[in-house]
This record gives sequence, structure tokens and C-alpha cells, in this order.
Amino acid sequence: MSESVNLPRALGQQAAYQLANVTKTDAQFGALTPRWLPRFLDWKSLETGIFRLNKVKEGETPLDSLCRQADDDSKVPEGFVDYQAAPYEYKLNSISTIINIDTRIADLYSSPYDQVNEQIRLAIESLKERQESQLVNSDDYGLLKNVASSQKIKSISGAPTPDDFDELISKVWKEPSFFLAHPRAIAAFGRECTRRGVPPATVSYYGSPFLTWRGIPIVPTDKLFVDGIKNPQGKAGKTNVLLIRTGETKRGVLGLYQANLPGGVSRGLAVRFMGIDKQGIASYFLSVYCSLAILADDAVAVLENIDVGNYYSYKDK
Repeated sequence: MSESVNLPRALGQQAAYQLANVTKTDAQFGALTPRWLPRFLDWKSLETGIFRLNKVKEGETPLDSLCRQADDDSKVPEGFVDYQAAPYEYKLNSISTIINIDTRIADLYSSPYDQVNEQIRLAIESLKERQESQLVNSDDYGLLKNVASSQKIKSISGAPTPDDFDELISKVWKEPSFFLAHPRAIAAFGRECTRRGVPPATVSYYGSPFLTWRGIPIVPTDKLFVDGIKNPQGKAGKTNVLLIRTGETKRGVLGLYQANLPGGVSRGLAVRFMGIDKQGIASYFLSVYCSLAILADDAVAVLENIDVGNYYSYKDK
């Protein structure tokens, strides 16, 4: 008797797959963040890439005033408000990159997603991540490096407590806008609040919930590093928390950018086509021009070197 052969009774999965349309996403960039800091900052456009911060000579102005009764014939004092003779000027910095794209690849493999647009999109996202990091950490204009000495405080216990946040508010008491902290620092602050029975309230901005303290939102960013890195693996670590007042009319912190750039695609960011070489490689030059100005010393304060590794047990004894 011949041996029976097991024949398939229906079309197999692998064969059917050849005729199927695969639903796919665009290219996902796992390192992207919401970049809340640029959203919460007020921004000012510049015409020439330079921003001059004019100030008066506080404490030295020869202007006096007199409070007098209606029938008082005392002489009204005269004077004027003097200005700094050499005010500080901020110059925009650039963050740039070049994207190379094989035109053959772009021609053949651009459906359903255009390869040129995808490459430029991901490059722009990377530039904006770098921009936010520079707003915090730049040696030239970053928030951390430009906090006045009088606006720096230490934690009372090492961990970020409600008392520490209140102390920050006492330094930036003129219309504070938002706290800025690493997510690990926010979690540590939440634990300290829970331990004291004062859990922070929440508020919604841009469709997302934020913890608050005294009505001031606590904005997360991984650009305020923990022990010098964005994503610490251990539970312990040291970081900083900022409190910021933003807005020109409030004499706060201002983001600065260049207006009317050729090839401009968003605030201070331009994409320029550089041409195609003999090998058919197309190149695009991407630049974002930005800086940051602190209009008054009391517009920002920092809580330094807080410990994010404090945990508590709430088990009933």
C-alpha cells in the first residue's frame, strides 16, 4: 500500500501574506519628548539675530520723589532715570545638521510615506530636542548656568519637599509661571507631599495633566539631568528644580528666535535644499536659531542638588 500524503486543505498564512496590504506607521523616534519648556516659554522674534537688554541703573538713579500736602509749598525734586551705558546683548546661536537622501530610494520607495519628508521630519524632531536641551544647559545662555547667585537655594532635607518649593516661590514671587523638573524629581516631590498629607492638585494644559504646587504647574523635562544623564537607571540621584517667570511685560524669561528665515518651516527653524551630487545624493541643510534671555535676576530660581531616591513605606504597623 502506498504511503498517504498530507495535503493542505486551505490556503496557508505565508502564501496569503503575499497578497495582503500591511498597515504601517510612519518612522517612530523613541527618544522624542513633549518638549514642554518651549511651549510654556514666551518667545520674541528678532530682526537681526541680536537682542539688547536695556536696564536702568537701579539704586544709582538721581530721581527722588516727595509726598506733600496740597498746601505744602516744598519744592518738587527734579531728576531723571539713568540707563546702563553698555547694556548686554544676546546673540542667537544655531543648531544645524545636514540630511543626505539617495534620490533613487526616494523615487522608488515613497509610498505611502514620502522618504524625503520622513527624513526631514525626524531630523527636525532631533534638532528641537537639542534646542530644548540647550535652553536648559547651554554654557552661553542656558537657564542653569545663568541663575543669579542670590536665586540659588539648597534643599532642607535633601529631598524636594513642599517647604523647598515654597522657598523657590519666595525667590520668584512676582507672578511665577511654572516649575521645571525632571520626571524623577516630580515623582520624588509627589512622595514628599503624600507623606505630609498634602497631595498636589492637577491642572490641564495643552490637553495633558500637570501636577501643581500653590497653583503653579510643575512642568516635566528630561533635559534637567539626574546625575548628568537623561534616563538614570538606579533609584538614587541628584538633580535641580527651576522656577521660572516668563514674559516680556513681566520682566521674565524670554525665548529668542530669528524671524522671516528663507526656507522657514517653524519658529526659528529653516530647511534649505543644497542640491544633488553626481551620485544622485540630495542634501538638505537644517538650522534652528535660538537663545534665551533672563530680563531680571528674580525671573528664575533654582533648587540645587536634590535627592530623588527617597522612598517611604506606608504599611500599617
